[in-house]
Amino acid sequence: MAQEIERKFLVKGEFKSEAYSQSHIVQGYISSAHGRTVRVRIRDDKGYLTIKGASNASGTSRYEWEKELPLEEAQELMKLCEPGIIDKTRYLVKSGRHTFEVDEFYGENEGLILAEVELVSEDELFVKPLFIGEEVTGDVRYYNSNLMKQPFITWK
Repeated sequence: MAQEIERKFLVKGEFKSEAYSQSHIVQGYISSAHGRTVRVRIRDDKGYLTIKGASNASGTSRYEWEKELPLEEAQELMKLCEPGIIDKTRYLVKSGRHTFEVDEFYGENEGLILAEVELVSEDELFVKPLFIGEEVTGDVRYYNSNLMKQPFITWK
């Protein structure tokens, strides 16, 4: 089984000047049931189908399976998705041995910027860039599958 281990943070400062890459992502959910999701993603000109299991108690680890799809197939699968689309730009920023994925959200999630770092183990040490703010790992409000149902602009 493929295990995804990551930690998630709010972004509090400027990060774009440190990014070495960026891509546009649009994604929807065929299923966003508690404990399992089936996601369709279009990242620039490529498609992906991803299945994720339930997170562990800390929210840092869960099963993840992903397969690249032809763009046309991903576009067709997007038509099957639940209401609510996630639209964001992902920036990649190196920090020590790790790469932080920084997502700037648009649409109903405008104003939200999150950073994630993938780890080999839950206790792996990493260097936090200066733009890293409060840790929100395990806070389900910040899961993309929740942001499509309860967008950031409705939180106030």
